Amino acid sequence: MPSIQGRESRSALSSRIPVDDWGLSPFRAAVESKDVERVIETLAPDIVFRSPAVFSPYSGRETVATLLRAVDMVLAPNLVYQWQVQEDDREVLCFTSRVGKREIEGVDILRYDDAGQVAELVVMMRPLSGLRTVSDGVGAQLEAARS
Repeated sequence: MPSIQGRESRSALSSRIPVDDWGLSPFRAAVESKDVERVIETLAPDIVFRSPAVFSPYSGRETVATLLRAVDMVLAPNLVYQWQVQEDDREVLCFTSRVGKREIEGVDILRYDDAGQVAELVVMMRPLSGLRTVSDGVGAQLEAARS
């Protein structure tokens, strides 16, 4: 498999994770393109989103899309994927980002359905102060969208 800087992959390619010639899933490619609408297109209609910032999961493409648009404004501008692992119907994408003065490190844990769409997305981040900064920023974006 080809390798370019920042896109090394130790992938076990799977029919449930569609990938391009570089081993990138449509989800990763969309995030890296900074096109949130393209990210939303990769989601299954019944996607479930989980995060340590919220107790209950978000369910359904439209609900998760609203959340991801807010996340896009806060976390995505400086987000860079560092590595990925793919196996069967799972993908883990490790990222770094900066929000304000906070350095963030995290992972996107994805599960794909039989159609190759993201059925489950779990986002974990560290440090706690960074998670709080992201959570506060996303909350402010969601509130502004409601107004």
